[in-house]
Amino acid sequence: MSEFNNVTVVKEANVYFDGGVTSRTIFFADGSRKTLGIMMPGEYTFNTGSAELMEIMSGEMTVLLPGSPDWVTIKGGEAFEVPENSSFKLKVSAVSDYCCSFL
Repeated sequence: MSEFNNVTVVKEANVYFDGGVTSRTIFFADGSRKTLGIMMPGEYTFNTGSAELMEIMSGEMTVLLPGSPDWVTIKGGEAFEVPENSSFKLKVSAVSDYCCSFL
């Protein structure tokens, strides 16, 4: 899906890592939420409360998921899931456009 209809957008940006990662939160009529954002090249560690589906629209990164000993390369058009109450690491090598769905 390339667009979302009938959503509420929070105007204030979510800004992390001194602006290296930014996003906007959108809410759907059913109460679900997503964030749409950009990651600049760099290394980041994120902590989750909810399980997440990270869809990468463009860019490239390597991801170290919880419980995995191996870094995995993710490119535009690919996605990965992160379990709830966990932590994951990213090494972003190219500006990356993403959509995070909270499961």
